[in-house]
Amino acid sequence: MRVATDIGGTFTDLVYLDDQGRVGMAKTDTTPPDFEEGVVNVLRKSGIDPRSVTTLIHGTTVIINALTERKGVKTGLLTTKGFRDVLEIGRGNRPDLFNLRYQKPVPFVPRYLRFEVEERINSKGEVLVPLNRDDIVCAVEFFKREGVEAVAVAYLHAYANPAHERETVALIRERWPEVAVTASHEVTREWREYERTSTTVLNAYVKPIAANYVDRLEQKLRDMGVPGKLYIMQSNGGTTTFAQAKETPINMVESGPVAGIFGAAMLGKLLGQPNVIAFDVGGTTAKCSLVDNGEVTITTEYRIERDERRAGYPIKVPVVDIVEIGNGGGSIAWIDEAGALKVGPQSAGAFPGPVAYGRGGAEPTTTDANLVTGRLNPANFHMPVDMDAVRRAIDEKIARHFGVSVEEAALGILRIANANMLNALKLISVRKGYDPRDFALVAFGGGGALHATALARELGVKKVIVPVAASVFSAWGMLMTDLRRDWLRTDIRRVQDLDLDKWNALWNEMEYEALQWYREQGFADDQVVFVRHADMRYLGQEHTVKVPVPGGNLTPADVEEVIRRFHAAHEKRYSFKLEYMPTEIVNVHVVAFGRVQKPELAKFPPASGSVEDAKKGVRPVYFEEVGWVETALYERDRLGPGMMVEGPAIVEEPTTATVLYPGQTLQVDPYGNLIVETGA
Repeated sequence: MRVATDIGGTFTDLVYLDDQGRVGMAKTDTTPPDFEEGVVNVLRKSGIDPRSVTTLIHGTTVIINALTERKGVKTGLLTTKGFRDVLEIGRGNRPDLFNLRYQKPVPFVPRYLRFEVEERINSKGEVLVPLNRDDIVCAVEFFKREGVEAVAVAYLHAYANPAHERETVALIRERWPEVAVTASHEVTREWREYERTSTTVLNAYVKPIAANYVDRLEQKLRDMGVPGKLYIMQSNGGTTTFAQAKETPINMVESGPVAGIFGAAMLGKLLGQPNVIAFDVGGTTAKCSLVDNGEVTITTEYRIERDERRAGYPIKVPVVDIVEIGNGGGSIAWIDEAGALKVGPQSAGAFPGPVAYGRGGAEPTTTDANLVTGRLNPANFHMPVDMDAVRRAIDEKIARHFGVSVEEAALGILRIANANMLNALKLISVRKGYDPRDFALVAFGGGGALHATALARELGVKKVIVPVAASVFSAWGMLMTDLRRDWLRTDIRRVQDLDLDKWNALWNEMEYEALQWYREQGFADDQVVFVRHADMRYLGQEHTVKVPVPGGNLTPADVEEVIRRFHAAHEKRYSFKLEYMPTEIVNVHVVAFGRVQKPELAKFPPASGSVEDAKKGVRPVYFEEVGWVETALYERDRLGPGMMVEGPAIVEEPTTATVLYPGQTLQVDPYGNLIVETGA
């Protein structure tokens, strides 16, 4: 069977898919700092035989945690003479423009550990100044004395010609074989000096951490008897080998969250719904991304720790375009200095967790509010829930401040959380020129189905899809992925002066390089599929739009088609096009997929009973605008294909619940997914 494990901020999830297309799942607490223990625990809890695992795919938050918590290693930087301060100079387009006390991000490498090397290559890849090897030898000796554990090498224009970087890496490994080294051309061949240097430094900073973690995880899995192939989820929506993950761990920065986005795209295709908004609410965060016509949006403009006040740190590798906010089931409700109610970004996590967990948590959370309003059932928790303690926490921390009842305070917490999530959903839809009414909302994670139906009404989304194993859907998404690597290279050319022979030669060279890599991984040539894109702009512009490019040797007619696609993409993104303007190609981008065998999802057998058989009772639920309503409760496992439920209702399962508002209807599709018509 194929197995996927996903480490989240609160829970570690597992989903398996056997050769009959049957799905199973398990869930345990995340175990920081020894995250691999959580993987072992969830494998044991699932009850599957480790020897039956032919493929295991893993998603992890280890890399993003190491970056945000500053738990990487002491890192040194080698850069071209005159570019020592590129990390501090950064970009001038700061986010908080009128803040006189604005501070730039503090570099991960302090200035005394940044060394200049005499060398120079121009933007055409021509060597202007040969590499001074003595500078490297001096830097290595200094780094040794300072206790440096990783070295980043980022030379000017190495994207055009990495010869000096390769020579530098070889010399460092010769004189200091135990140190971790990252050269910029190994992680990105795209221009922009600051972003490329930042990416290289961050990769070096976490490289020993990633290698140590991956090695420990692999050893644990082999000790358990797992014989199959081991892969790790990447930020680009594909997987890679454990060995490659240790070399370029920065590609795992959004390893876990993007799997759910890709899974939503695959589920949409399966259900004939190519336009979907993926919406994932976990214990710590809410994440969303838009899938247009089955295509997951990929960007290389990703930054960690960026918000309305901070510029963050750029990571110039392909990442699924995702918006993430600090609102999840464990998000803490609190009163700010102005007396206003806030929810998140602080989270109670798994330990101590919400007040409901009984592990010492004293601050009310979104989960606690869902319990008080009747949306969640205390009996479904895997520990006893002290509802008196839950109510007391909301009363003391929130309700008394506003002079309202505990129920009204709990509903206020949910409304604030929903408002935060709604803003995130608008960022990836309305703000980018998409009409949410043209999309279905795929809700997953432990809290997705609790909030999605209310948010869909606000957005005008007509359909909400709650998949099977919704609370572990990110892990399910990993089961549907292929191996993926991106080859991206800056190659600036005016389209009107394009030399087709040279351009075709470049595409063929990159695809051959990709094919060779897959052959080394044991893939046959017919298992490798290429997808081409070009980043294009109008002459004189700064930024680009990504445009699909036909495969094979391109003809003049193909070039005209690429130009037409660019005008259309530019108009969709920016609401205008300038067909009279010359166009320019900035980057060529080859995506190479290594196709792996994936079992087909099995359809559920026809329902044997009736909807009434799935009904487990009635419970009062506190709804916005109408107050307490007697609400029917249903057991999801007893709802078969074709069954329909009318709201108000709650469909419960062990790890989540789907809330149906009055006037909404729910139907079970042949694959067991819940399809909610929102009435919007």
